[in-house]
Amino acid sequence: MLRFSDIVFGPVHSRRLGSSLGVNLLPRDGKLCNFDCIYCECGWNRDGRSGGGMPDVSMVRAAMEDRFKTLASEGVKVDSVTFSGNGEPTLNPDFPAIIDATVELRDRYLPGAVISVLSNATTAYRPEVVEALMKTDNPILKIDAPDDSGALRINRPYPGYHVAETVRSLGRFNGNFILQTMFLRGDGCDPADPAWISGWMEIVRQLHPREVMVYTIDRETPEKGLEKLTVEEMTELVKPLIDSGFNIQIRG
Repeated sequence: MLRFSDIVFGPVHSRRLGSSLGVNLLPRDGKLCNFDCIYCECGWNRDGRSGGGMPDVSMVRAAMEDRFKTLASEGVKVDSVTFSGNGEPTLNPDFPAIIDATVELRDRYLPGAVISVLSNATTAYRPEVVEALMKTDNPILKIDAPDDSGALRINRPYPGYHVAETVRSLGRFNGNFILQTMFLRGDGCDPADPAWISGWMEIVRQLHPREVMVYTIDRETPEKGLEKLTVEEMTELVKPLIDSGFNIQIRG
């Protein structure tokens, strides 16, 4: 399984974001997430337990400034400064302050780069997190299933998670975000199921995000036996949304 041992890593090529410079706000020797997704490239939560803490804003700022300055002096192209790493980045209590520091340092050293955050949207009920995400160029927020039973199967969230509450939270963005959804097949989950796809499309229509990012598994997954979908299959599933004018990006 893939884990990141540095606060700032890369840049690496991202099929979604181009040349992506990663920022990890979670423990560097483990995984910290309130989802335990069956497809997570970082593996199961139980296998990533760590005694290490999360970096604070001063540590992240120092690591970013050092790396940004080096990349700028070397003329390395960076398309996106991307918060992902070993779990859910918004769990870091300094997340709002870190975003402020990132905007400042990006503008100084890497003005051609966008700031992206890959989040499961579980903290989008908190005003300070929403405010911070709105300062980024690409708040990429996840809903993988149309209902709680689907989320329990795919995301294995901590107790208290409800899809309907996440939908309400994402309504605060007034469509100014990117909705990300994983399409995969496994025991008890198939986006081609009529109830699944119709429920998911209803959420998309309700939230009307500026972009919908549909993708499938690309790396080893902790749960075995999962199947990726082809681009053609995913395109056919979301065709009603495409025909309605939604901006759908499909990654195989």
